[in-house]
Amino acid sequence: MSHTNGGIRAVLAGLVLLLAGCNGTEFGSGSNRQGLEVKLLVGSALGHFCEQAAERLNQQTPKLSSGEAFYLSCEAAGSGDVVNQVMTLAQQLKTGAISADAPEFPTLISVDGEIYHSQLIYQMEQAFPGQNYIPPIADAPLLANSPMVFMTEETLAPGLQQVDDLYRALATAQTHQDLDATSPAQNIYYVHTAPTRSNSGLQTLVAQYASVSGKRPEALTPQDIQSHQSGLQNIQSKITRYGVSTESLARSMVENGPFWASIGSVYESSVIEANSQRQSDQPKYVAVYPKATFTSNMRGILPNAPWVSAEEKEAAEAILAYLQTPEVQQIAADLGLRPGVPGVPLGAKFSPEFGVNPQASYDSYRPPQPAVVEAMLTSWEEAVKKPSLVVIVVDSSGSMEGNKMPAVQRTLQTYITNLGPKDEVALIDFDSSIRSPVLADSTPEGQQRGLQFINGLQVEGGTRLYDASLYARDWLRQNRRSDAINAVLVLTDGEDSESSTSLDQLGQELQQSGFSSDERIAFFTVGYGNEGEFNPEALKQIAQLNGGYYSKGDPATIARLMSDLQLEF
Repeated sequence: MSHTNGGIRAVLAGLVLLLAGCNGTEFGSGSNRQGLEVKLLVGSALGHFCEQAAERLNQQTPKLSSGEAFYLSCEAAGSGDVVNQVMTLAQQLKTGAISADAPEFPTLISVDGEIYHSQLIYQMEQAFPGQNYIPPIADAPLLANSPMVFMTEETLAPGLQQVDDLYRALATAQTHQDLDATSPAQNIYYVHTAPTRSNSGLQTLVAQYASVSGKRPEALTPQDIQSHQSGLQNIQSKITRYGVSTESLARSMVENGPFWASIGSVYESSVIEANSQRQSDQPKYVAVYPKATFTSNMRGILPNAPWVSAEEKEAAEAILAYLQTPEVQQIAADLGLRPGVPGVPLGAKFSPEFGVNPQASYDSYRPPQPAVVEAMLTSWEEAVKKPSLVVIVVDSSGSMEGNKMPAVQRTLQTYITNLGPKDEVALIDFDSSIRSPVLADSTPEGQQRGLQFINGLQVEGGTRLYDASLYARDWLRQNRRSDAINAVLVLTDGEDSESSTSLDQLGQELQQSGFSSDERIAFFTVGYGNEGEFNPEALKQIAQLNGGYYSKGDPATIARLMSDLQLEF
């Protein structure tokens, strides 16, 4: 179907009327979903905004100029995942594996910043030269933004605010007193998300290179990346943890305190969200604004591509206009995001009470060249990223029969295959017995040892969960790498049945090597299968007392779950 500008204007006018009539309306979870689906694949920072905007829109049953109804659906992922997902689908279209009308294709795309937007344009141009499937940045409407800031406890903020270039200072400083003489002599512990998956992590990596090189991001060259790796390694040596979600990383800072992480590179909106949820006995956190930083512009991208039909394009253009209306932009402000259009008030959350400065002033960085970004990501994975030593504890008791163990074996194989050149794992399986660790790494020999461990897993016996967890901690204590992230990852589908160690005893033991100690050994736990078969509260307690977190998985989700966990280290 072809459509005219007049038809688009009619749809837009209809949406404006709908908006005018929805003031004060309550919107429940049961959104109307009628007619043509318009899928919006967004970076994680815009996920809640998309969901709430879609809720409002779909309640009104919007229609095309033809009279056909359409609705908006949202899917949120890390910005790197958004780019990878779109590129994978586009490549499948190119090879004929899927058709242009495949439902997997998103109609609209958004990433949490312009670096990943540039990467998407670059990668699509390489795959489809001259087709211009992804519009230029300037042609994609701005939906919201949130500057990258340093998040720190209120008592440490004055010291950080005195530092002219904090990333450059982090390359040499070991304590907060090294940064500012009036600050306490406590060690610097630092967190940011993984740049291969998260926009905030990628913007952080670029900003670090800009600081240590003394160059603007757009002036950086691949040669600069090689020349300044050592400076980046010095910054990364302070890392406590990487992660997938900027918001969850900020929340973990509040939950775990400054001896877990005293500085985090996050969005301004993440500081607002963390302070919104902190408990009365937890300190307030503050956003420290660098003199130059990324604004994190979040834009609506409508591909001019074969997988976007004329009807989808008409609906998508109307949706983008809707998302920029003042009423919907206020949703962004209420969530702690700065609106993408002028004139929308920021609201109460943009205040010192929530740790931010509504009038913050800074020099906004521009993206580097895409080839430079690729060089940075390669450098980070191969040389700059902090090493890790992770003990993976695998429950092989009798309850792992059926499809559970094969799914775990496939997932472990992928995990080991994806180890970086500086990462090591120790694999321990347990049932009624606890077996000696098998060491695996990225070398051919290390990969072979890992594969032999996986092939040798046999389902039998009881569940010595607490004993196995303590054994893993004790082994890591003896083999701990002082230059690395040291962690234990426990995967179990059953409740402890045969341990001589109680849960309370285990908790007391693990705290001795936790983040209040010099050993800084983190624990992550995965409950596998149905929660009635294992004790989720026990697994939460083990993890949360030791700077990690509990997750739930099953044969359908374990691969993705373990992939996300691998990014933490």
